[in-house]
Amino acid sequence: MIEVSKRVSAIAPSMTLAISAKANELKAAGVKVINFGVGEPDFNTPKHICDAAKDALDKGYTKYVAAAGLPALKKAIVKKLKNDNNLDYDPSQIIVSNGAKHSIFNAIFAVINEGDEVLMPKPYWLTYPEIVKACGGIPEYIYAKPRHGYKITAAQLEAAISPRTKMFIFNSPCNPTGAVYTEKEIRAIADVCLKHNIVVLADEIYEKLIYGGETHFSIAQCSPEMKDLTIVVNGVSKSYAMTGWRLGYLACPPNVAKAISSFQSHSTSNVNTMTQYATLAALEGDDKPMKDMIAAFGRRREKMLEKLEEMKFLGLDYVKPDGAFYVMLLCDNLYGKSYKGVKLNGSMEVADLLLTHKQVALTPGVCFGDDDAVRLSYALSTSDMLEGLERIKEFFSECE
Repeated sequence: MIEVSKRVSAIAPSMTLAISAKANELKAAGVKVINFGVGEPDFNTPKHICDAAKDALDKGYTKYVAAAGLPALKKAIVKKLKNDNNLDYDPSQIIVSNGAKHSIFNAIFAVINEGDEVLMPKPYWLTYPEIVKACGGIPEYIYAKPRHGYKITAAQLEAAISPRTKMFIFNSPCNPTGAVYTEKEIRAIADVCLKHNIVVLADEIYEKLIYGGETHFSIAQCSPEMKDLTIVVNGVSKSYAMTGWRLGYLACPPNVAKAISSFQSHSTSNVNTMTQYATLAALEGDDKPMKDMIAAFGRRREKMLEKLEEMKFLGLDYVKPDGAFYVMLLCDNLYGKSYKGVKLNGSMEVADLLLTHKQVALTPGVCFGDDDAVRLSYALSTSDMLEGLERIKEFFSECE
């Protein structure tokens, strides 16, 4: 038997696999499953983006390109960062990778040494701690309380920093909570990071998906000094409905970019060439499809919040999200009750029972480090969403 490495052994298996497998079995049997677990837009990639990829194929753009990205695409990303975020970068500071997840891995791998601590708010995107562990780091958590809008404070960050703290992972808009930090809140957090010389990995993949009058502010905008401590990660998966195309990018100080470029040249080489031409069309082309998609998400968000408001009498609650396409539904007040003789002890039981008895799939909060809630996505049709919410309401009303 081959013995796997300690670093791979430390990575936890996905807690959602069993739920996903059961949902797929039900679908295969012809059962209509309402899926609130999706983490991607349900819209098709805009036509002009697909056409750009087809055009690249027709022109024979199927060869290797520079490992860190097409020069034209890197220039377009530089322009995007300047226009949208007022951040100045040289193309050499941009690394194009196979999705934002790959960018995050590259950033952590390039900065974290064995035993370094990496802070992150909890609830967190479930992949963050696993990447940290794979790179030899130690994930540490700061509890973002529901009553504070699932946002941590600068004082909480200050209190969590130890001599071994090397990095802080900052995700706004946030998956899974939809929290969006204000410029004032971000500047206060930046002050703490500067004081302690903490590297910030700013995951801004949901940057465009903001509602209710809130705006996105990158922590790298706070000051030139903060920019020099920040690795900005973004991509086209969420904003342009391009999840399967697999393209993310990061912007960072020159020495970090050089290290990541060298590493990527030996690991994956360049991102799929046609995807890079498609992304160039996304960044430089018509943004109306993106705006229409965001507007549709905004309308769904309002309808979901209206329905969740109606469920409060059952003992359920939620935290109003300002970004991404998720809502955290707090169900801990019902723990201890039973459904058809099975006691609700946590979010996994809620998710399993909802799928088994109501054919509703959602993501248990324990996956994100918060067992008091479940995550609902509104990246599904309005009709399915409303039907699914009725099923959820029925389920909790039948708990005893």
